[in-house]
Amino acid sequence: MTNAWRAAGITYIQYSNIAARVLREALRTELRADAAKRNESHVKFTPWANGRPAPRQNQSES
Repeated sequence: MTNAWRAAGITYIQYSNIAARVLREALRTELRADAAKRNESHVKFTPWANGRPAPRQNQSES
């Protein structure tokens, strides 16, 4: 037996994101703002060279 998200042709991450979005939209208005704050994410990338983290270089805006 396969999972429903596999049968639909999507990954688990995509399925999870869809379910979270639907849940946030179903919340009462006063609770939506708090739930929307939890939707934000921040990612930090660290370049590696020769097995060690490389120093960051400032990137100019193009």
